[in-house]
Amino acid sequence: MKKSLILTALVALAVFGAIFGYKYLAIRRGMAAQAAMVRPPTTVSVAPAQENIWPNTINAVGSLASIRGIMVKNELEGTIRRIAFTSGAAVAQGDLLVELDTTVESAQLAGLEASAKLAELNVTRARELRTNSTNTQADLDTAEATLLQTRSAVDQLRATIAKKRITAPFAGRLGIALVYPGQFLGKAESIVQLETLDPVYADFTLPQQDIGRVAAGQTVHLRVDAFPDRVFEGKIDAIAPRVSEATRSISLRATIANRDEVLRPGMFGHVEIVLAGTEHAIVLPTAAIVYNPYGNFVYVVENNVAQQRFIQTGAQRGNLVAVRSGLKPGEAIVTSGQIKLRNGSPVRIDNTVVPSADPAPKPAEG
Repeated sequence: MKKSLILTALVALAVFGAIFGYKYLAIRRGMAAQAAMVRPPTTVSVAPAQENIWPNTINAVGSLASIRGIMVKNELEGTIRRIAFTSGAAVAQGDLLVELDTTVESAQLAGLEASAKLAELNVTRARELRTNSTNTQADLDTAEATLLQTRSAVDQLRATIAKKRITAPFAGRLGIALVYPGQFLGKAESIVQLETLDPVYADFTLPQQDIGRVAAGQTVHLRVDAFPDRVFEGKIDAIAPRVSEATRSISLRATIANRDEVLRPGMFGHVEIVLAGTEHAIVLPTAAIVYNPYGNFVYVVENNVAQQRFIQTGAQRGNLVAVRSGLKPGEAIVTSGQIKLRNGSPVRIDNTVVPSADPAPKPAEG
C-alpha cells in the first residue's frame, strides 16, 4: 500500500515538474524573442532650437473705454416735438438732438417780457419824479426792485426754454435712439448714448511685481480679435497710485489712436507693453512643449532617438515661447508626435506637416 502511494506521488511530481519546466522554457523563449525585437520608430516632426532676438514686453488683457461717454438725458419733463438726430450719426458739440414742446413757456415769456418793459418805464418815471422830489425814495426803490424781479423771472423762463432744447455736450458718435416724436418724457429719461471714439482708452491691470517695469509714456500695442491683422499703437497715460488689496494688482490706462473708429468701447483686447531693451532667447513653437505639474519638458532627437529634457519656459508671443534654460541652440526638438514617445524611443523624422510658429497668429479664414 505504501509503495503504491509513493509511486503515485513520484509520478505526480514528475508530471508537475515537466509542466513547470515547459512553461519556464516557454517564458524564457518569449523574453528572449521580445528582447530581440526592434521597436519600430515613431514618426515625428522636429524643429531646431533657434536663438532669436526676443522683444522685452509685458502682456495683459485690456478693456476698451471711450474718453468721454454718457447717456444723454433730459433735465426737464415735456413732450418731444422734434428729434433732430439720426441714430449712429456723428455730431459736433452743441448740435441739437431733441426739442421738447415749449408753447406754454413761450406764451408765458411774452407776458413776462411785457411786464419787464413796463417795469423799465416805471423805473424811468420814478427816477424823473425823484429828481423833482415829486415822489419818495421808497417809491423809486419799489420800482427798481419790481424791475429786477421781473427781469429775473424772464431769465428763468428763458433758461427753462433753453433746457428743453437738448444738445450734444461734446463731439462724438450717437448710439440708437431710445425716444420717439410725441413721447412724453419725465425727468432724467434716457434719450441716446453719446461716445467720443477717437482716441479710446485701454484699461488693464498688471501684477504688483511689474510696477517697477512700467511708466507713463511707454508705448503699447493693442490687438483685438475683430481685426487680427491690425496692431493699434498708443501710450500709457496713467498708473493708479494704489495696488488692489484683493488682487494685488495695479490698474493702468493707455490712450489708443482710433481715427477710423473701428475700436469700440466695451471690446476686450490684448495689450503688449513695449519695454526698453531686448534679449536673446531660444525660441520654440508652443506645440513642442509638454506641460506637466512636475515640470515642462521637450524631446530632443539625438541619433534618431528621443531624449526627454526638462526646461524652464519664459514669456509667450503668439505660437512661440522663450526657453530660459535646458536647451542649446541648434538642438533638434520634437514638435509633433510627443504623445507616442517615451525617453529613449527611436524616431523617424517627417517634416511634411509642422505646427505653426508665428508670434502673431491669425485665425483661419472660413
